[in-house]
Amino acid sequence: MKINQIKGTAALSALAVGTMLAFAEEPTLKVGDPAPKLQTGKWIQGEPVKEFEKGKAYIVEFWATWCGPCRESIPHLKETYVKYREKNLVVIGQDCWENDESLVAPFVKKMGDKMTYRVALDDKSKDKKGEMAQKWMAAAGQNGIPSAFLVNKEGIIAWIGHPMTLKEKTIDEVLAGTYDVQKAAIAFEKEQKEAAKMEKVWASFNKSMQAKKWDDAQSQLEEIEKDMSADQRENLDFPRLAILFGKEDYTAAYKLVTKLSDAHKQDAAWQNGLAWQIATDPTIKQRDLKLAELCASRANEASQGKDPSILDTVARVKFMQGNKEEALALQEKAVGLADGDLKTELTKTLESYKKGEVPKAQ
Repeated sequence: MKINQIKGTAALSALAVGTMLAFAEEPTLKVGDPAPKLQTGKWIQGEPVKEFEKGKAYIVEFWATWCGPCRESIPHLKETYVKYREKNLVVIGQDCWENDESLVAPFVKKMGDKMTYRVALDDKSKDKKGEMAQKWMAAAGQNGIPSAFLVNKEGIIAWIGHPMTLKEKTIDEVLAGTYDVQKAAIAFEKEQKEAAKMEKVWASFNKSMQAKKWDDAQSQLEEIEKDMSADQRENLDFPRLAILFGKEDYTAAYKLVTKLSDAHKQDAAWQNGLAWQIATDPTIKQRDLKLAELCASRANEASQGKDPSILDTVARVKFMQGNKEEALALQEKAVGLADGDLKTELTKTLESYKKGEVPKAQ
């Protein structure tokens, strides 16, 4: 199903590859620069922020309703907001690149307690691309969302990147006034230059993957790894997994899946994505459903059995293993927890199970 595909590909790939993508132009807005003026449009939720106040730090996260990885980062941002809202950290969800802004308010309402921080539209009165999108995202060379900016108490940009990679230590130091912005600025500029160098290599890697030239892709991945830090190298496990499945080296592929699952036992999205890929990827000829069950169960435990999309994954794996009654019970629970389009989709899956059929993953 679509929700699971987001978790299995977009969210994980965003973490694995997103920080290594090159930027279209040399950025004019960098870490260490004064934060641009806030030029938001209508505020959908929360008290409007007209300007940055000294003594307060800010996270400005750019997102859109159509962005799968953004949906994954929203609960994480909410957790950050709840933890630091009494410590002079203001969190702003800045909508950008939106195809239809009329969808934003209903989206935020539907997210409910998963998205309780401030949310604003972009100001498109003078520029259809949006003032915030241009003065922040484009100026900083950020060509993908979600992207976040951490502004310190002096109105200086202290950090830019994918919100899921923003460490609490960084936030703590910014709030305490001990974060070395100058040092961060030097590191950020170095990262930008390194990313620019890697653009051609990643482009070649993607072409090799599309052409199913697995050995070439492997060589290009090794070239990429040479210029990465130890922390970043772990993110290459997902491209490696794609290569292994492509080569039909299932022994190595499932060994890597086990490694990833064991390393992230409490990460529901990772576990769910791995389980869904094993269960539904049409290119996989040998499915390790026992391993898929392990990943799906871990995802369900991490989400406390309250995520309908994860329950849907568990139910599918159970059904594929021949446990029809258990699958039906799990799918009925998933339907009960879901709403809107997701509820409709899960209901169709439930009806398929009742007929003894495994529905095609959408």
